[in-house]
Amino acid sequence: MVVQIAQKQTARGPTARKQFTVAEYARMHEVGIFAEDERLELLDGEVCEMSPVGSIHAAIVNRLTVFLSRSIGDSAIVSVQNPIRLDNWSEPQPDIALLTYRDDFYAHALPGADDVLLVIEVSDTSLAYDRDEKLPRYAAAGIPEVWIVDVAHDRVEQYTQPRGNNYRMKLLVERGESVVVQHVAGVQIEVEQVFG
Repeated sequence: MVVQIAQKQTARGPTARKQFTVAEYARMHEVGIFAEDERLELLDGEVCEMSPVGSIHAAIVNRLTVFLSRSIGDSAIVSVQNPIRLDNWSEPQPDIALLTYRDDFYAHALPGADDVLLVIEVSDTSLAYDRDEKLPRYAAAGIPEVWIVDVAHDRVEQYTQPRGNNYRMKLLVERGESVVVQHVAGVQIEVEQVFG
């Protein structure tokens, strides 16, 4: 088992933190270290607890899932709150990911960054975490497009053109406007449809 120890400076001096690979993280799930209903994801080798899902968050995910499934058909797979593997140290669980279509629906391995066409994060209580922690990791992995649904401001932030840990393009799309999926032809959604 390969383990990296990272040093973190605290008021009492440096402390060691154990970082886990995606394989170690999968093994922890298999042996039952985590409860089945725990909302967790792995970022840079650290197990992170995710915010609970409230009714507004769930409704937006459901709306987007229905709309995207109807619009996309068999041209991609709509994956809801399932993990994607960015690298050997990160396995986030976005609210929605559009994946390159495969006949086996990724039964033999989780989708990797190269399989992801779009990631959508619905941010009601997790806006800072989604922007500051997850977005740079999606960019570094080369995810071509990310939407952050900003519930507090009724808008969608669309990020495209990843370079390094950032996206070169950011578009704010508000009520009365629509957002176009960049890597699946003919899919456009009105912001009104996102929020209801």
